Amino acid sequence: MPFDFRRFDIYRKVPKDLTQPTYTGAIISICCCLFITFLFLSELTGFIANEIVNELYVDDPDKDSGGKIEVTLNVTLPNLPCEVVGLDIQDEMGRHEVGHIDNSMKIPLNNAHGCRFEGFFSINKVPGNFHVSTHSAMAQPANPDMRHIIHKLSFGKTLQVENIHGAFNALGGADKLASKALESHDYVLKIVPTVYEDMNGMQQFSYQYTVANKEYVAYSHTGRVVPAIWFRYDLSPITVKYTEKRQPMYRFITTVCAIIGGTFTVAGILDSFIFTASEAWKKIQLGKMQ
Repeated sequence: MPFDFRRFDIYRKVPKDLTQPTYTGAIISICCCLFITFLFLSELTGFIANEIVNELYVDDPDKDSGGKIEVTLNVTLPNLPCEVVGLDIQDEMGRHEVGHIDNSMKIPLNNAHGCRFEGFFSINKVPGNFHVSTHSAMAQPANPDMRHIIHKLSFGKTLQVENIHGAFNALGGADKLASKALESHDYVLKIVPTVYEDMNGMQQFSYQYTVANKEYVAYSHTGRVVPAIWFRYDLSPITVKYTEKRQPMYRFITTVCAIIGGTFTVAGILDSFIFTASEAWKKIQLGKMQ
């Protein structure tokens, strides 16, 4: 007797004349196909779209920066003339620079009664501060008005990524025009290194920051202290990394198989239950008639 290879067929076919179509089965089949199509399209959309995964670790990711961080500052002081506005920088490495002028620009406003200060400078990766003040002026104004609007304060390069919304310009739009004229403004910043890695493994480095602030009038034993806008910063040891990933093909195929198999199985159980209950009800009705 020759060996029949068809014995390995686990999907045995049932002749059509031994099957019985029902309206309930047709409705369940249509709903089943629609449900599978919906889930498949949802899964396909997720497979095509890139996923951003974030993680935290302790390290300095941008070791090629030479221990420096680039800073961009754009602030408007509507009641302080440009000739007395200056930027001072100091840190724990001994840097103490008064009247920083490199890569900075002052734009007179309000008929030269106000000033817009734009600066691009670098700071060391150690705790320190930079502040907008009148300390570098040849003659100190009698009542320097430090009310201001911060348009931009950012650290490092701007990430060219649309789907990441971090605190890269947390102070952008800060409006202190309603404050008292002689108050100092103290912003305490915690700078967080940030890395973005795309699908090709290319990395971009930047910095986010959190901020807390207070306003006060400072006094010393000689009288009132000249007000200023202080930005006191420290670096976080924690780095935030965003990695762009795509769902692997094998996971997509596994999910699609699970969707199709699971839906057909549940639909078959439901159809079998309804059909069995319907047949039982018919037998009960026939028994009553007899």
